[in-house]
Amino acid sequence: MKTAVIVFPGSNCDHDAYHVVRHVFGQPASYVWHKETSIAGYDLVILPGGFAHGDYLRSGAIARFSPVMAAVEAHAKRGGTVLGICNGFQVLCEAGLLPGALYRNRKVSFLCQDVWVRVERNDTRLTAACQKGDVLAIPIGHGEGNYTAAPEVLDRLEGEGRVVFRYVSPPGYHGAGGQLDDRFNVNGASNAIAGIMNEGGNVFGLMPHPERNAEACLGNADGRRLFESLLSSGMAA
Repeated sequence: MKTAVIVFPGSNCDHDAYHVVRHVFGQPASYVWHKETSIAGYDLVILPGGFAHGDYLRSGAIARFSPVMAAVEAHAKRGGTVLGICNGFQVLCEAGLLPGALYRNRKVSFLCQDVWVRVERNDTRLTAACQKGDVLAIPIGHGEGNYTAAPEVLDRLEGEGRVVFRYVSPPGYHGAGGQLDDRFNVNGASNAIAGIMNEGGNVFGLMPHPERNAEACLGNADGRRLFESLLSSGMAA
């Protein structure tokens, strides 16, 4: 499996994503500058976190018009896998590849901390190495992570099982943990949504950063399981 990590002016998590794919998992990966018009030959496309084009106008609004995005859209339409992390999620929403939008956090402050997300389904390309109901601790770092969509869009996402992750309480909290609790929905996202996928099940967006905790030496490797899921088809048995 060959991975393209898209680099926009202002991306700052591109090296982290590349490192996990190339050095942690030993899979082929390349940086692709936003002015490129082809991503032919790549299986997985990652839109990393950061502040593409300085997040001017609003997060992802300018990056959506980068030349490479036409190729990303074509890749998605062919069934290729696309993952948008944080700013990448924002870009995918602006591009119409995922529904909804990411608004300012409800306390209007930048958040940099661990959160706990519950795996809502494990039959996706992003969660195949997880169990449904698993609670993962993954870092966030964003000012606009409040996922919002029209009521009918939220109903459709819920009805079609396209919510992949939700913010929940940590394991062991008041006993069981892993429960919906507004105190742990730190950015105020609708329905505590932390990550979604498209109708085809090949385009994913999530606000937490699994590339930041994919190695045991960091003290928590929960994010590794998402990359294991994505890269499994290209890894040696």
